[in-house]
Amino acid sequence: MQTRSSLASQIQDTLCTVHADRLISSLRMASIFSVLIISMAQVAYSQRPADAVSSPGLTPILNYISSGWDTLTRSMSTCDVVVDPKLVEDSVLYLPAHFPEPKAVQEMKSRCHVKVQELPQTITGPGQVTTAVNPPGLLYLEHDYVVPGGRFNEMYGWDSYFIIRGLVENGRVDLARGMVDNFFFEIEHYGTVLNANRAYYLTRSQPPFLTSEILAVYQADKAAGQADRAWLEKGYQLASKDHEMWSRDPHLAGDTGLARYYDFGNGPTAESLKDETGFYRQVADYFLLHSEGRSYIVDRTGGKNKENTAGSEYAVQVCDVRRTMERAACDPERRVSLSPDYYKGDRAMRESGFDISFRFRPYGAATHHFAPVCLNSLLYKTEDDLRQIALMLGRKDDAKLWEQRAQERKSRIQKYLWDEKRGLFMDYNVDSGTRSDYEYITTYYPLWAGLATPEQAKALMKQLPLFEHPGGLAMSSRETGVQWDLPYGWAPTQMLAIEGVRRYGFSEDADRLSYAFLGTVLENFRSDGTIREKYNVVTRSSESHVESGYQQNVIGFGWTNGAFLVLLHALPKSSVERLEKDQFGAK
Repeated sequence: MQTRSSLASQIQDTLCTVHADRLISSLRMASIFSVLIISMAQVAYSQRPADAVSSPGLTPILNYISSGWDTLTRSMSTCDVVVDPKLVEDSVLYLPAHFPEPKAVQEMKSRCHVKVQELPQTITGPGQVTTAVNPPGLLYLEHDYVVPGGRFNEMYGWDSYFIIRGLVENGRVDLARGMVDNFFFEIEHYGTVLNANRAYYLTRSQPPFLTSEILAVYQADKAAGQADRAWLEKGYQLASKDHEMWSRDPHLAGDTGLARYYDFGNGPTAESLKDETGFYRQVADYFLLHSEGRSYIVDRTGGKNKENTAGSEYAVQVCDVRRTMERAACDPERRVSLSPDYYKGDRAMRESGFDISFRFRPYGAATHHFAPVCLNSLLYKTEDDLRQIALMLGRKDDAKLWEQRAQERKSRIQKYLWDEKRGLFMDYNVDSGTRSDYEYITTYYPLWAGLATPEQAKALMKQLPLFEHPGGLAMSSRETGVQWDLPYGWAPTQMLAIEGVRRYGFSEDADRLSYAFLGTVLENFRSDGTIREKYNVVTRSSESHVESGYQQNVIGFGWTNGAFLVLLHALPKSSVERLEKDQFGAK
């Protein structure tokens, strides 16, 4: 967030929640519990090999990643699987409605003192459960899976793609296949690939990588002489079904024929209320002080606007604080809340995975009003993947239909999202009918998906200075104080952008960008023996000073581990040898 404006210097606003004491106490307990869990994780990861700091080679970090897969693996037969560091609730494991209780669950129930319940209804598609399932709990999955780490103790929708790619690179194909099987289970029993397997995520998905995961595992099995056609057929059927969610309302972005992010739920998210204490108050604070956010504030003074927004109310008093000894003049106290449309945007932003960025207006408030480059590039790739899989299965007619759908999406992306003047793919605001001016790293997703023209690829390469820094590629060109903007770089977007650059033949640039980010991860690992969720690519450090949302730089870390292996294995031998010898990472 930017420092407060001159207007703000003349205004003193006091915002206080009007939650009951019991809720406030619970929030404090949640914060303490999260810190405790994260601290325990830090201690566990600090038990590193003695040579992790001193060795200039790659062996210590590769050993960390290899052993980390086991540390981060969760099983339905172990007690730690149900723990949710984001909430303070009794441990509950939910089974699909009318689903027989597996033997492993029966044993865990008695050994771990875990409550096991069935979901209140059978779920056949997304959006059927739009109200909270109480108490919150873990959703059952059949196979072991790798979690990101720290506060993220469940299997996530898009994190898992980068984890799966890393597992395949490490030869852990069985574990990777089990994670894809878990996504099949989610589609069959929870309606879609979920944000993660918690009950409070039943209202939304995450960026679609399922076909990319299926192909990564199938190709690894095929290389080992173990190709499973029946498994590929099942994946094709379920991936086709899941794709349809993005191709119909409410996931359609106006009349563009493109898709948008959309969460079927309403009001504040459970993880924000409990794990990001004060976040929504901070959002309301910002909107009150900035004209662009006033439309997201609902005045409830004197019983106005009594419609239910499922949101918190805040007592607000605005004072004119002049630089004198006079007593400040204050307006009468008002009661305000955040609007339903803001909460829809907040939830859609979380489905995008980029929580939080100012890319779709401050705090992502207008996310659901945009056709985003990232989502539609991924859907183009999904359609092209389904074409390839259909051909592999001998379904020629299906392949023609998928090719047609992919080409239609490609033409719409070219029409609405390509900005010739800027030389960038930009998100499209369906309300204003204009492209955004927010430069974001997702502009390189069309390279990864293979839908950009050679001329567009050349134009995009000229724009690299907008994002390139000593430690890698930053998320955006704007510093807003939130974690998915400048100065932070994240492993998944580094990997997609770099693989896209390499796909279009810019190998030297791909090598340079890879070396910068790998060097940043390696340098910080040699300093503290950990791998983190994100990095400051301007200072090449793991220090983060996030002002909104959760503020830890979580240790683990699943997708950074996976992306590190993928990028490393794509480097030429000479660059790997240099990285091994270079004590301080990229120069």
